[in-house]
Amino acid sequence: MANDPQHIEPHRVAVYWAPAPGSDAWVAGCGWLGRDTATGEALTQPQVPGVAPALLEKVTTDPRRYGFHATLKPPFRLRADQTLASLEAAVDSLAQVLAACPMPGLKVGMLDGFLALRPVAPLPRVQALAAACVKSLHPLAEPLSAQELDRRRQAGLTPQQDALLQAWGYPWVLDEFRFHCSLTSRLDALDQVQREALMATARERFDGLPEQRLDRLSVFIEPSAGAPFQLHRQWELRP
Repeated sequence: MANDPQHIEPHRVAVYWAPAPGSDAWVAGCGWLGRDTATGEALTQPQVPGVAPALLEKVTTDPRRYGFHATLKPPFRLRADQTLASLEAAVDSLAQVLAACPMPGLKVGMLDGFLALRPVAPLPRVQALAAACVKSLHPLAEPLSAQELDRRRQAGLTPQQDALLQAWGYPWVLDEFRFHCSLTSRLDALDQVQREALMATARERFDGLPEQRLDRLSVFIEPSAGAPFQLHRQWELRP
């Protein structure tokens, strides 16, 4: 497979929750970020009173690259003896044993300085499902290099987060996991009026959506280093 010029393994892979393409939540999320991760199409972002289109584009640059999603198994490089097909087989096995679960109360709010769609109350079944993804898929992941570990530690990790980073390649998993869909990067550079305008427009767009369910696993791929992530395939979970 490695010698097949038509087959190129992705730089990184990830397992996310993402709504079904074409659903209300998919249209709302992709439109907010300005990119459809299933088609790669650039989309016109909403108008936010008092926030210039260029500023909205800037504060959504990072989440736009990753696509509208909530992380379950954070992005990772596949081990040298693993392939995208290996990951597909592992996710297929997971999808056959994991049951779908409701996600009531997803609302727009601030999270660590950025805007996100997140639950207003704990969702233990979602927490458990994310933990299962992290643990089950970890054997496929290439260990982080010393440089990657150092870069992650620049975020100022707690001892528990550092232990999770060393064990699972990411500090915000298991007990540190917080289900959320990022809608912006940090908004420190914006004034209060701009932040409130973004919040109001996002709430108008997302808070009226139908109740969501974590009913599918979505594999996203980063084709090459720094490239936008793409939706590769979705697997429906048990009812």
